[in-house]
Amino acid sequence: MGIIIPTESPREVSAVYRPFEAFRPAGRFLSVVGSGGKTSFLRFWSARLPGTVILTTSTRIFPFPGIPLVEAGPDLQSCSRVLRDLRAALSRSPVVCLGRPEPSGKLASPDAAVPFEVLLSVADFVLLEADGSAGRPLKAHRPWEPVVPSCSDVTVGVVGASGLGRPAREACHCPELFASLAGISPEDPVRPEHVASVLNRENLASCWLVNQADTLPDPAEARRLCDLITVEAFPCSLSPR
Repeated sequence: MGIIIPTESPREVSAVYRPFEAFRPAGRFLSVVGSGGKTSFLRFWSARLPGTVILTTSTRIFPFPGIPLVEAGPDLQSCSRVLRDLRAALSRSPVVCLGRPEPSGKLASPDAAVPFEVLLSVADFVLLEADGSAGRPLKAHRPWEPVVPSCSDVTVGVVGASGLGRPAREACHCPELFASLAGISPEDPVRPEHVASVLNRENLASCWLVNQADTLPDPAEARRLCDLITVEAFPCSLSPR
């Protein structure tokens, strides 16, 4: 898979998890899916990659405070201008954000103006957020989600452990769909086995990061969720310290 994430032993499960010091993406284009920490992951890791980085989205994201923004236009004729602006921005900052501004304040996908695959001609890495979660720690994906570009080398999933123990209707984006996949009612509290059931059935990522592990009354629940996921999964915390 090409991803290395050191983790603590079960006896250290109550620690604050910092799994990214040895993280290495398998290639230059990484897509992030899920809920409960995608944006934090993108910001955290973009600052640690050995080269220039473009942060962008195939759906919608908010701009990253403190990171220069290159605006993409709505038409294909702007591609050369966008690439020129990206080169200029990356000459001044190792990390830039790319998107098409919307009245809501969010950035829409720039793909109509500049195809994702050409971004690697101007930056060493591209990190892309491939779906939304409306700020909820858990989610189920609708048929059109996630939007992972064909040029993406690897897909990493993030899931928020803070949703455990809370009713699905409160903790989940698309709660009815989540509940249906998990075999519970939207009013039922979400357990690790419910989250694992949804993630395993969807099968959307090469590995999963169970974020917010240090927010749980019993952090061992994050480890139990990891053990139930059929691909590699690791407890972590992206909370700023």
